[in-house]
Order: sequence, then structure tokens, then C-alpha cells
Amino acid sequence: MGKHLVVDPITRIEGHLRIEAILDENNVIVDAYSSSTMWRGIEIIMKGRDPRDVPLLAMRICGVCTGTHYYTSTQTVEHALGVVPPKNARLVRNLIQGSLYIHDHTVHFYHLHALDWVDVVSALKADPKKAAAEAKKWANMLTDPITGETIQPWNAGEGAYRAVQERLKKFVKAGRLGPFANAYWGNKSYKLTPEQNLVAVSHYLDALDMQREMAKLMAIFGGKNPHPQSLVVGGVTCVQDIKNPTRLGQFGDILRKSREFIYRAYLPDLLMAGAVYADEALKGIGRGLGNYMAYGDFRMDDNPWYKGKLLFPQGVVLNMDLSTVYDVDQSKITEDVTHSWYEYDVNQPLHPFEGQTKPKYTGFKEDGTLNTKGKYSWIKSPIYDDHRVEVGPLARMIVGYARGDERIKHYVDWLLKSGNLPVKVLFSTVGRTAGRAIETALMVDVMQEWLTELSKNVAAGDLSTWTEYDFDRLTKGKELKGYGLTEAPRGALGHWIRIKDGKVENYQAVVPSTWNGAPRDYKNRMGAYEASLIGTPMSNPDQPLEILRTIHSFDPCIACAVHVIDAKGKELGVYKVEPIGGFCNV
Repeated sequence: MGKHLVVDPITRIEGHLRIEAILDENNVIVDAYSSSTMWRGIEIIMKGRDPRDVPLLAMRICGVCTGTHYYTSTQTVEHALGVVPPKNARLVRNLIQGSLYIHDHTVHFYHLHALDWVDVVSALKADPKKAAAEAKKWANMLTDPITGETIQPWNAGEGAYRAVQERLKKFVKAGRLGPFANAYWGNKSYKLTPEQNLVAVSHYLDALDMQREMAKLMAIFGGKNPHPQSLVVGGVTCVQDIKNPTRLGQFGDILRKSREFIYRAYLPDLLMAGAVYADEALKGIGRGLGNYMAYGDFRMDDNPWYKGKLLFPQGVVLNMDLSTVYDVDQSKITEDVTHSWYEYDVNQPLHPFEGQTKPKYTGFKEDGTLNTKGKYSWIKSPIYDDHRVEVGPLARMIVGYARGDERIKHYVDWLLKSGNLPVKVLFSTVGRTAGRAIETALMVDVMQEWLTELSKNVAAGDLSTWTEYDFDRLTKGKELKGYGLTEAPRGALGHWIRIKDGKVENYQAVVPSTWNGAPRDYKNRMGAYEASLIGTPMSNPDQPLEILRTIHSFDPCIACAVHVIDAKGKELGVYKVEPIGGFCNV
């Protein structure tokens, strides 16, 4: 056995995540284990309740992504009851969910993931004039995919960068680096030039203001953010907002401002980082399983559930083979607990309709490390048709691209061509980060189409936001099943419900973090986090920057400190990162 590293907890994520990695004599990761050290158990709370109350409880699974769980749980109950919301409700839900996407992806890139690529201290050495030229260079490599106009850089004057640099110097002099304190500055895995680092740090600070504006988008139709309140089984309640031209105009104004930042800052910065780290992408560092699954989401018409067109098509791509896409069949989804701190009444993986949430905590080994031959995580191991798969923005782009979806192919080819990069770079840590940026550009553009469609529909006199149904007639003396298959910002999200005589008999949620962060399964096959770390070279094992970079590319969320210890429990270092806000997601 080589060097055994423990990174616990992983910072800049939501929740409690521990990674253990085995390195060979060349400091290359040859084995890895992912463990969630927090039990959710919210499914138990659902039992015996009125199904119409479940969405309000399900949204508490997570903070900012409450919109997604709220939306998915509502859809789950609607599917069980056979209720389809009207057009206005569909459009409002798309806009609320889309708002979450552009906010979440922007926050992730700058405030949760950027410091894996950007050396903040290096920015102090930059020439502001050269930094302005650098920002212009990367922005000008892009043309607007709709208008064809050359993109101009965001807030990129020499004076602006000099002011950011002075601001950083004051932080350093005062000893108040905040989220920039005690990181791995100077690590050899940082490759950006001082000028490139200054550009990225400037946009990091700008994004703090921009994300506040983006958060307002969800609140306009959702009532508030986090924990929106306007969804109900059958539709939405925000009829006064959609009929108010001022509210529709406010949404449009913020959406346009958000698009400016995404196209003029986020995408050029992604292109810049992608080019600098292209060698790693071409080598497939961080590739992982090579299997990708998307449930599909964002209904584009008003057909019954799972029978209409979706913005993101559903499908499964195996072994990075873009020539073949398999249809998703939810009956082929199971969860295994061989290496999870749960037990089943039967010795086999279970479909979520029959899923059980019975904890069986067995603890750690005596030396404080995971018992990887036994149970070592609170996350179950999802399996699709006997395959381990990755979910998320990259999976959505891969499936859509392989499907030949015109919109997705246009945006993917547009960004890759701008950087003169082949499609193969998507199968990497860099590619996973790029997939999220591509999706953000696509989403902010299609949201304008939805807003226009909603405005025209309301102007034509259609104010319907709810489909009436008789709950007692649909449920009394009956047993019903339903599921909601959606796409959270972090990937495929599924909720399953069984209703008996009007009450919840069983409820299960399989979230993106379950698919990606799962431990080994009954065949000892790795989960997506684990597989993505294999073959990763580390420049300094005492500074697990490369581990954080790849794990963060999946977008797990926020924590406070990183402790690195060896296999015997000896602490090698403590790297404290101040929280930047209450961002949380699945």
C-alpha cells in the first residue's frame, strides 16, 4: 500500500464529505473512497402524511436547491394523481428552475470552484494593463451564439484591475484575507499567469454582487429565495405576479443583466482556464466512469407527464460512446447498500418504490480511517441497469449532444470551436466544468424565450395557473404510485411516492449526490467521485489541491475547514476556509 491520504471534510461544498485516496510512489492516485458522514433520513418524515404537504417538506432536503426538490416532489405527487398543470404553471416552473441554474452555476464557478484554478496571491504580481489586454483577448475569442457579435470583456479596464489589486493588498496587509486565507497559494498545480489570476479574482468579487441579483429572479415568481412558496400540486399560486407587467419587466431586466455577466465574464474565464489546463483535459484527468445519464427536464409543451418534448433530452451514454444513446427506464434504477450504513430486509438492491431507509452505522477502523471492505458511507449506491453512471451538467450536455439535439449541439460546438478544442476534452475535470458553463449560456438564453411566451399568453387573456382535481375521489380506498424525474443543477434527481388511502405509504429520493458521491456497490464498482480521482497526479500530497479540483467539478457545496491526516490519524495540516454564504445544493 502507498501513501494513504484523508481529506475530511471537503470544503466549499454543502454537507459532510470525506475522501480517502491511496497514492503510489509517484504520488499518482491509484485508489479512492468517497464517504458522506451525515445521515439525511428525511424520507422517514414523509410517511403517513397528506401527499399534498410533501413538497413543502421535501424542499428541506437542501438549502438553495429547495426549488428543485420542491418542484420535483410536486411533480411526483402530480404524476401519482394524474394531474398535469396548465401552460402558465409550466412556464413559471421553468423560469424558477432556470433561475436556480444560472445562479447556482455562477456561484459554483467563482465562489466554490475558482480557487482550485486561481492563485489569488499571484494576482498581486500582475501588471493591470496586461491583465486588461488578457481579459479582452479571451472575451474576443467568443462571438454571441445568437447575434454573432464579438463578446467584449466585463469590467476590464486597467483602472478597474489596479483597484482590485490594491484591494487585495489591503486585505493582505491587514491580515484579513477572508475566503482567500490559508489556501494552497504557490502550489505547482496552479498554472494561470499573474494577469490571468487578477482577471479571475476581479470577476470573483463582481460575482458576489451579481449572484445577489440572480437570486431575485427566483423570488419574483417563487415568493422568496431560498425556500420558494408558490408551487402547489396542480400548478402555481403567483397569478398576481404573472399578470403584472412591472413584475415581468423586472424579471426581464435582471435576466438581461445576468446574461451580460455570463457571456462577458464567466464564459471568457472558463475559456481561459480551459486553454491553460487543456493538456490535463486531453489526457482525461478526472474522467471517471465514462458513463453518463440524464433524466431530462424542462417541459417544452403541455403533453402529459413524460410524453412531451424536453429542453434537456433523457438518455444514457456508456463508455463515452457518442454514437449510441439508450432511453432511460426508471424501473431499471436500484439502490445498493453493501458499502453504505444501511440495511435492507432483503440481500439485493431495491427499486425506490420498494426502497428502505434503515440506518446501520458500523463506524470507522481503529486507526480512524474508513472500513472500505465493509460499510463506509451514509450515501447509498445507485445503479442503472447494472451500470454505475455519472449525472450532472456534463451528463446533460453529453446526452443531448449524442442525441443530436440541435440547441445543445449548437452551444457545445460554439464553445469548443471558440477554444479550438476537440469534443474529447469534455471527458475530464476541465470538461465537467466546461459543461456547466455551456449549460449556463444555453439556459439564460432559453429563459428569455419562456418569459416571452408567458407574457404573450397572459396578454392574450389566459390567467390559468392551476388544474382542478378531486383529491378524495382520486385517493380514497386506492393505492397509487408516482415519480418525479427532473434535473437539479447538479444532475438527475428522482423522487418516488406510494400513496395508500390518501396518505404517504413510502417516499424515496435519489439525488445527484447519491449517484455521484456513492461508495462501491455489491460488485465493488466505484462511484463517480471515486472513479474520477484514479490516475490523478498530485504535485504535493500535503496539499490535496488536485483532489479538491476534481471533486468540486461535480459541485458538492459549502463547509469550513480541511484537515489532512495520514493513515494513522496524524494531522499533516489544517487549511481553514471562511464560509462565504449559505449556498447549499444537492
